[in-house]
Amino acid sequence: MEVRIGNEMAEVELLSKEDNKVSISINGTVYDVDIVMAENGLCSIITKDGKSYNAEIRRPDKGNEYTVNVLFDSYQVEMIDLQTKYLRNRKNSDGGVAQDRIFSPMPGKIVKILVEKGDKVEAGKPVIIVEAMKMQSEYKVKNDCIIKDILVSEGTTIRGDETLISLEPLA
Repeated sequence: MEVRIGNEMAEVELLSKEDNKVSISINGTVYDVDIVMAENGLCSIITKDGKSYNAEIRRPDKGNEYTVNVLFDSYQVEMIDLQTKYLRNRKNSDGGVAQDRIFSPMPGKIVKILVEKGDKVEAGKPVIIVEAMKMQSEYKVKNDCIIKDILVSEGTTIRGDETLISLEPLA
Protein backbone atom coordinates (compact mmCIF):
# COMPACT_ATOMS: atom_id res chain seq x y z
CA MET A 1 0.00 0.00 0.00
CA GLU A 2 1.01 3.61 -0.28
CA VAL A 3 1.26 5.86 2.75
CA ARG A 4 1.13 9.63 2.45
CA ILE A 5 2.77 11.60 5.27
CA GLY A 6 2.18 15.28 4.59
CA ASN A 7 3.30 15.71 0.95
CA GLU A 8 5.60 12.68 0.95
CA MET A 9 4.57 9.27 -0.43
CA ALA A 10 6.02 5.93 0.66
CA GLU A 11 5.41 2.42 -0.64
CA VAL A 12 4.86 0.14 2.38
CA GLU A 13 4.68 -3.66 2.25
CA LEU A 14 4.11 -6.06 5.14
CA LEU A 15 6.67 -8.83 4.65
CA SER A 16 5.94 -10.95 7.70
CA LYS A 17 4.19 -10.85 11.07
CA GLU A 18 4.58 -13.18 14.01
CA ASP A 19 2.95 -12.02 17.25
CA ASN A 20 4.33 -8.48 17.82
CA LYS A 21 7.36 -8.99 15.55
CA VAL A 22 6.81 -7.36 12.18
CA SER A 23 8.99 -7.09 9.10
CA ILE A 24 8.02 -4.29 6.72
CA SER A 25 9.52 -2.74 3.61
CA ILE A 26 9.34 1.05 3.24
CA ASN A 27 10.44 2.23 -0.21
CA GLY A 28 12.51 -0.95 -0.53
CA THR A 29 14.27 -0.71 2.86
CA VAL A 30 13.40 -3.56 5.26
CA TYR A 31 12.71 -2.84 8.93
CA ASP A 32 12.29 -5.50 11.60
CA VAL A 33 10.38 -4.10 14.58
CA ASP A 34 8.46 -5.19 17.64
CA ILE A 35 5.14 -3.31 17.80
CA VAL A 36 2.67 -3.28 20.67
CA MET A 37 -0.64 -1.47 20.18
CA ALA A 38 -2.77 -0.41 23.15
CA GLU A 39 -6.53 0.13 22.91
CA ASN A 40 -6.25 3.87 23.52
CA GLY A 41 -4.23 4.50 20.33
CA LEU A 42 -0.82 4.36 21.99
CA CYS A 43 1.84 2.37 20.22
CA SER A 44 5.27 1.17 21.36
CA ILE A 45 7.84 0.37 18.67
CA ILE A 46 11.21 -1.26 19.33
CA THR A 47 13.65 -1.62 16.43
CA LYS A 48 16.02 -4.53 15.85
CA ASP A 49 18.93 -2.44 17.21
CA GLY A 50 17.03 -1.67 20.47
CA LYS A 51 15.80 1.87 19.77
CA SER A 52 12.42 2.56 21.33
CA TYR A 53 9.68 4.89 20.04
CA ASN A 54 6.25 5.75 21.39
CA ALA A 55 3.48 7.07 19.18
CA GLU A 56 -0.12 8.10 19.60
CA ILE A 57 -2.35 7.26 16.64
CA ARG A 58 -5.67 9.08 16.30
CA ARG A 59 -8.30 8.26 13.69
CA PRO A 60 -10.79 11.14 13.57
CA ASP A 61 -13.33 9.22 11.46
CA LYS A 62 -13.58 5.76 9.98
CA GLY A 63 -11.59 6.67 6.86
CA ASN A 64 -7.95 6.00 6.02
CA GLU A 65 -6.61 9.25 7.49
CA TYR A 66 -4.80 9.37 10.82
CA THR A 67 -3.00 11.85 13.03
CA VAL A 68 0.22 10.38 14.41
CA ASN A 69 1.89 12.12 17.36
CA VAL A 70 5.53 11.25 18.04
CA LEU A 71 7.50 13.17 20.69
CA PHE A 72 6.58 16.81 20.01
CA ASP A 73 5.65 16.38 16.35
CA SER A 74 2.29 15.65 14.77
CA TYR A 75 1.87 14.10 11.29
CA GLN A 76 -1.15 13.73 9.03
CA VAL A 77 -0.99 10.22 7.57
CA GLU A 78 -3.18 8.67 4.89
CA MET A 79 -3.16 4.94 4.12
CA ILE A 80 -3.88 4.31 0.45
CA ASP A 81 -4.65 0.65 -0.18
CA LEU A 82 -5.03 -0.85 -3.66
CA GLN A 83 -8.80 -0.51 -3.71
CA THR A 84 -8.67 3.16 -2.67
CA LYS A 85 -6.00 3.85 -5.31
CA TYR A 86 -8.04 2.11 -7.98
CA LEU A 87 -11.26 3.92 -7.11
CA ARG A 88 -9.48 7.30 -7.13
CA ASN A 89 -8.05 6.59 -10.56
CA ARG A 90 -11.49 5.57 -11.89
CA LYS A 91 -12.96 8.87 -10.69
CA ASN A 92 -10.09 10.82 -12.25
CA SER A 93 -10.86 11.30 -15.93
CA ASP A 94 -7.12 11.25 -16.72
CA GLY A 95 -6.46 8.04 -14.74
CA GLY A 96 -4.32 5.72 -16.83
CA VAL A 97 -3.83 8.19 -19.67
CA ALA A 98 -0.76 10.31 -20.36
CA GLN A 99 0.14 12.29 -23.51
CA ASP A 100 2.43 9.54 -24.82
CA ARG A 101 0.99 6.35 -23.34
CA ILE A 102 -1.97 4.49 -21.90
CA PHE A 103 -1.11 2.73 -18.64
CA SER A 104 -2.90 0.87 -15.91
CA PRO A 105 -2.60 2.43 -12.46
CA MET A 106 -3.57 -0.96 -10.96
CA PRO A 107 -2.76 -4.61 -11.62
CA GLY A 108 -5.48 -6.23 -13.70
CA LYS A 109 -6.37 -8.03 -16.91
CA ILE A 110 -6.74 -6.77 -20.48
CA VAL A 111 -10.37 -7.35 -21.52
CA LYS A 112 -10.43 -5.79 -25.00
CA ILE A 113 -8.12 -3.79 -27.25
CA LEU A 114 -10.16 -1.47 -29.44
CA VAL A 115 -7.41 -0.22 -31.78
CA GLU A 116 -4.52 -1.50 -33.89
CA LYS A 117 -0.94 -0.29 -34.31
CA GLY A 118 -0.86 2.65 -36.74
CA ASP A 119 -4.50 3.69 -36.19
CA LYS A 120 -5.23 7.42 -36.09
CA VAL A 121 -7.39 8.04 -33.02
CA GLU A 122 -9.43 11.14 -32.17
CA ALA A 123 -9.36 12.71 -28.72
CA GLY A 124 -11.82 11.05 -26.35
CA LYS A 125 -11.96 7.74 -28.26
CA PRO A 126 -11.63 4.59 -26.12
CA VAL A 127 -8.64 2.40 -27.00
CA ILE A 128 -8.54 -0.36 -24.36
CA ILE A 129 -10.66 -1.94 -21.62
CA VAL A 130 -8.95 -3.17 -18.43
CA GLU A 131 -10.52 -5.13 -15.57
CA ALA A 132 -9.22 -4.57 -12.04
CA MET A 133 -10.91 -5.23 -8.69
CA LYS A 134 -13.87 -6.79 -10.60
CA MET A 135 -14.58 -3.48 -12.36
CA GLN A 136 -13.90 -2.62 -15.98
CA SER A 137 -12.30 0.66 -16.99
CA GLU A 138 -12.34 2.06 -20.51
CA TYR A 139 -9.24 4.18 -21.26
CA LYS A 140 -9.58 6.98 -23.80
CA VAL A 141 -6.91 9.10 -25.47
CA LYS A 142 -6.66 12.77 -24.42
CA ASN A 143 -5.62 14.16 -27.79
CA ASP A 144 -5.67 13.19 -31.45
CA CYS A 145 -2.84 10.68 -31.91
CA ILE A 146 -1.48 7.64 -33.71
CA ILE A 147 -1.19 4.26 -31.98
CA LYS A 148 2.59 3.84 -31.95
CA ASP A 149 2.71 0.40 -30.32
CA ILE A 150 0.45 -2.03 -28.44
CA LEU A 151 2.48 -3.73 -25.72
CA VAL A 152 -0.15 -6.17 -24.41
CA SER A 153 -2.74 -8.57 -25.78
CA GLU A 154 -6.28 -9.45 -24.75
CA GLY A 155 -6.34 -11.74 -21.71
CA THR A 156 -2.91 -10.57 -20.50
CA THR A 157 -2.46 -10.06 -16.74
CA ILE A 158 -0.75 -6.72 -16.09
CA ARG A 159 1.11 -4.95 -13.26
CA GLY A 160 0.21 -1.51 -11.94
CA ASP A 161 1.75 1.46 -13.82
CA GLU A 162 2.61 -0.79 -16.77
CA THR A 163 2.50 0.88 -20.20
CA LEU A 164 -0.17 -0.79 -22.31
CA ILE A 165 -0.21 1.34 -25.46
CA SER A 166 2.32 3.93 -26.61
CA LEU A 167 0.98 6.99 -28.44
CA GLU A 168 2.40 9.46 -30.93
CA PRO A 169 0.76 12.89 -30.93
CA LEU A 170 -0.48 14.20 -34.28
CA ALA A 171 1.47 17.28 -35.36
